[in-house]
Amino acid sequence: MSEDNNQPKSTEAELIAVRRQKLQSLRDMGINPYGQKFEVTHTPEKLKADFEVDQEVTIAGRLYAIRDMKNSQFISLGDIHGKIQCYLNKKELTEEEWAAYKLLDRGDWIGVTGKTFLTRTGEPTVHVSTLTVLTKSLRPLPDKWHGVTDREIKYRKRHLDLLGNEDSAEIFLKRSLMIAEIRRFLQDRDFLEVETPMLHGIAGGAAARPFETHHNALDMPLTMRIAPELHLKRLMVGGFTKVFELNRNFRNEGISRRHNPEFTMLECYWAFSDFEQMADMVEEMVCHLAEKFCGGLQIEHKDEQGDVVRTINLERPWRRSSYRDLIKEAAGDDFFDLTPEGRREKCAEMKIELSPAMEDHEVIQQVFEKKFEEHNFDPCFVTHVSKELVPLAKANTEDDSVVDVYELIINGQEISPGYSELNDPDVQRQRFEEQSGEEVQKVDYDFVETLESGMPPAGGIGIGIDRLIMMLTGAATIRDVVLFPQLKQKDS
Repeated sequence: MSEDNNQPKSTEAELIAVRRQKLQSLRDMGINPYGQKFEVTHTPEKLKADFEVDQEVTIAGRLYAIRDMKNSQFISLGDIHGKIQCYLNKKELTEEEWAAYKLLDRGDWIGVTGKTFLTRTGEPTVHVSTLTVLTKSLRPLPDKWHGVTDREIKYRKRHLDLLGNEDSAEIFLKRSLMIAEIRRFLQDRDFLEVETPMLHGIAGGAAARPFETHHNALDMPLTMRIAPELHLKRLMVGGFTKVFELNRNFRNEGISRRHNPEFTMLECYWAFSDFEQMADMVEEMVCHLAEKFCGGLQIEHKDEQGDVVRTINLERPWRRSSYRDLIKEAAGDDFFDLTPEGRREKCAEMKIELSPAMEDHEVIQQVFEKKFEEHNFDPCFVTHVSKELVPLAKANTEDDSVVDVYELIINGQEISPGYSELNDPDVQRQRFEEQSGEEVQKVDYDFVETLESGMPPAGGIGIGIDRLIMMLTGAATIRDVVLFPQLKQKDS
């Protein structure tokens, strides 16, 4: 019946040619191989999960496996959510249905009606009484035992990856469910979801290189959003006291295991709170997701051979340490007593590469990234960062050289920043001008003017959703959690 059953290896072109012949045979029989609406009573997943014998059911799905026993057939029918076994007998179908069935292959979509029963081995099964062809697949499925192993194919042809690799399908199902749960978590706490523009006149809310475009009708340059922060804070000024956005951001920067130029971010603002209260909420949210979708607070990360390379421990409470204390642990207690030149010399001793153009706070940040961040896998809230690094956060009242923020580091990378938000318009103007080198065209003075109308004290967070999913699912690269990652175009 199928080219997959005990036949010599054929080229893809030969297999497609055979399937096209079967397609034509179906048409010659008067069967539409690309069918219409088909009413179902259950999905394969839900039918199997709530299985009862002697139910009359109608289901539809892709044909994943065929066990040919001549006049009796067992098939696996399903979709990305799950599969169920079906049993067919030649004597119990019409002559046309049986002839159509014999023209099917793995990968085709069909609908069936029948009665449920348990096999002698206890397998939930549908005893098929009618069969409808819904879609004839012209290309063969990936190998049912080995799936898609070529990473280039996995990322360029995600549909084949989902069809051939159950682990990949599971990651993307979890991603979707986790995002829905994040929404529910916040809405249960009275946060309102909003949408803000993706096209900005000035790229603000983060230090990043934007993608640039042009609006023809208005004849004006625009940039793709690098962060929604300034628009969300405008809403805080307008009276929203608990607000969030799950958004797409775009940064015209490098591509790596941890970076995709288009990525998903949660940003959330809570009036009258601060960075510590936001840290508490993030800790609660992430642990909630882990317990609901990952089976607990111990997250295993495995290599390609399936061996565990590390286990991330999310048990609460999570560590909280100041930025300076962590750098002292890595570079010595006297690191901040050294001159800027002395710090550079210390970096050379620690084999940390620096560029001549780096300012002193950037040198210090390199120590943090290379000696702490990249080697820290269990959760740590890094607090009170240098103010030069975070121009949108409120200065600490006891030490105005640092700001009241956290950076949540898990799995060797930042998962979430959180701030006590700066709401003083005069200080914000000064920070913007210092950051931009007093280049007026880069300062969002409209936002500063908005702050002059009064923004309440607030805590704010960002969470990199792609990195969070990587951590919770054990994925090795961001490309494994983004359905269609950005790739270099292939030569045609």
